[in-house]
Amino acid sequence: MSRSFQPSVIPFVKASACGNDFIIIERTHAPRDMAALTRRICERHAGVGADGVEWLFPAQDADIEARLLNADGSEAEISGNGTRCVAAFLCSERAAEKIVIRTGAGLKTCMLTSHHESTFEFEIEMGRPQVAHESSVKLSSSVVRGTPVSMGNPHFVVFVKEFAAGWQAEASEVGRNEEFRQGVNVELVVVRDGHNVDARFFERGVGETQSSGTGSCAAAVASIAAGKAQSPVRVHAPGGAQTVRWEDHVFLRGPAQLICRGEFFV
Repeated sequence: MSRSFQPSVIPFVKASACGNDFIIIERTHAPRDMAALTRRICERHAGVGADGVEWLFPAQDADIEARLLNADGSEAEISGNGTRCVAAFLCSERAAEKIVIRTGAGLKTCMLTSHHESTFEFEIEMGRPQVAHESSVKLSSSVVRGTPVSMGNPHFVVFVKEFAAGWQAEASEVGRNEEFRQGVNVELVVVRDGHNVDARFFERGVGETQSSGTGSCAAAVASIAAGKAQSPVRVHAPGGAQTVRWEDHVFLRGPAQLICRGEFFV
């Protein structure tokens, strides 16, 4: 006599912002060890597959609090793309054109600019960037010069003429360098013209990603600060393009698409 299979399940929504994909889980389903479950569900072959999990909790001063755990289980301050995915999820649940999300980098206001079926476009006020002078990072076989930028999380922007084969290995070594005690997100940037740049991203706790919201902001801010571009800047990545404008505060504009709903067996 067979028994019916009744596993414990965790409901989730998967969303993507320019190829940067996230699992969204509400707090009522959060386990004690969120890091372990994040690693399992983000695994590309044995899990659902994602760059990270946005865990949602109630917030008194916002519509929701989003805690981001990277695919390796480490916690990050914020993801611009992940925040936009959370805003898309909330907009799908309620009729709203303004969503305020508490992140580890403070409150972020997401303004809905367009909506078609499961795709939502937002402009997010990302706060004031902190831009440091260009500095050098010594690697095992080379020295890399880049611009440190903080968007509430750390970035190191490296201007290049082209994306050389194997750039990921060098970016990974930069990210692990002792100069960055908390690790760092690495952006390689090729400036096309005064309002367009190409970028590649290697993120803490994830590795190479198809896009990055805060990384796009850092790439644009560093380009403007170096006199290589002017606001607004269109940041082109393998997963799509986002627009960044810098007017004291930085504003990030781009899409987020809800991919699916499901249940993950615990």
